[in-house]
Amino acid sequence: MLKESYPYYLASEACYANTDLDVTNKYTGEVATQVAIADADTIDKAIAAAEAAQPAMTAMAPYERQAVLEHCVKRFQERADELAQALCIEAGKPIKDAKGEVSRLIDTFKIAAEESVRINGEVVNLEISAKAKGYQGMTKKVPIGPCSFISPFNFPLNLAAHKVAPAIAAGCTFVLKPASRTPIGALIIGEVLAETALPKGAFSILPCSRDGADLFTTDERLKLLSFTGSPDVGWALKAKAGKKPVVLELGGNAACIVDEDADLDDAVERIIIGAYYQSGQSCISVQRLLVHSAIYDDFKARFVEKVKALVSGDPSSEDTFIGPMISEGEAERLHDWIIDAEKAGGKILCGGTRDGAMLDATVMEGVPKDCDASAEEAFGPLSVLYSFDSYEEALDEVNNSRYGLQAGVFTRDIYKAHKAWNELDVGGVVIGDVPSWRVDNMPYGGVKDSGLGREGIRYAIEDMSETRLMVLRTPQ
Repeated sequence: MLKESYPYYLASEACYANTDLDVTNKYTGEVATQVAIADADTIDKAIAAAEAAQPAMTAMAPYERQAVLEHCVKRFQERADELAQALCIEAGKPIKDAKGEVSRLIDTFKIAAEESVRINGEVVNLEISAKAKGYQGMTKKVPIGPCSFISPFNFPLNLAAHKVAPAIAAGCTFVLKPASRTPIGALIIGEVLAETALPKGAFSILPCSRDGADLFTTDERLKLLSFTGSPDVGWALKAKAGKKPVVLELGGNAACIVDEDADLDDAVERIIIGAYYQSGQSCISVQRLLVHSAIYDDFKARFVEKVKALVSGDPSSEDTFIGPMISEGEAERLHDWIIDAEKAGGKILCGGTRDGAMLDATVMEGVPKDCDASAEEAFGPLSVLYSFDSYEEALDEVNNSRYGLQAGVFTRDIYKAHKAWNELDVGGVVIGDVPSWRVDNMPYGGVKDSGLGREGIRYAIEDMSETRLMVLRTPQ
């Protein structure tokens, strides 16, 4: 069960400043708990504290940072059930998916603990001509400085962890704005961080309104902005961020190719998960399905049968696969897209009905490719089927999108696998599985409107570090 109220964390300390933010149970719609919400003055104090704490954070030895991260791993393991229940309530995430996210939170902090003690530089040979004889270069990595993090509602634990854990490993202080719909997971992370030996002021975790969050983007004391969320918001933030580097992990309408040589039983099972896990509310959820015409009818029959069998309902039940969307408004939006696509000539093969925030797992075919249901990010339990005759045609169709996060390709032909890797304009190509597949040490991010930069602990540490050069002259 959730507590009656939660504080925000300002300069490493819990502050029960108010109870102005209601957090609802996304299945029942009832208020589940109340959370302190930060104003602009509080955010300013948090940034000042992060700036003041940065020298002490930089001075922490790698083994000391590792000890902080290892403490977090231990405490998250001890509180795993509590974390999963919080996710189930605040995000409406089916409990099996919630437990899976908690395991990924733990993995992410484990990886960061490992990487924290191997942030290395190099020796650079500078003797490229006679005038440089006797000169040698050495580099090391230093923290970039106080970081600004904005995390989304759909993975309240792990996508916050992908910012917080590498920051600690790299030696950066930070301020984090969790999604106001799902702040509890991030605040529990803050509760655990407050138990550690991080310098006072090294972190703040501040739920706040979007209107009050401008300082997270514009304040020049912050040296990096990492944002995960919608493309329209992300690119607008980048335009306002000034001189600081920006990392954006944005949306997608991920495509998955099923070629004629694919194992259909395996492909159907994996795509069911890839399209509908956590009710499709993932930026790499399978949305566009491109199936070879020779197997299209067979695949469609098997796929639709399996989708119809998915259990919808209370996310706290172990049997539930489809829970509520994050809000009734989001469910209504996607339902409108489905109806518009049907009016434009698409056919609903199953699903297509809505009850409040609950939207049935839906499969469509024949949707015009300029309809929102195909061209934009559904971010819900919808997949659209298309057939293709040639592999090149399928690759072109994957690229026919303003997004480019990840793509999946079911083929047993190694040459086709390499062709996809070479030609698909996406951040990652997953062969023999769905684009929804991710583990927490891999480089993850997109191109085009899907983002800028890469997450994955080692890659995030690179973004949160700067290279500092020393040149050593040996007199001749």
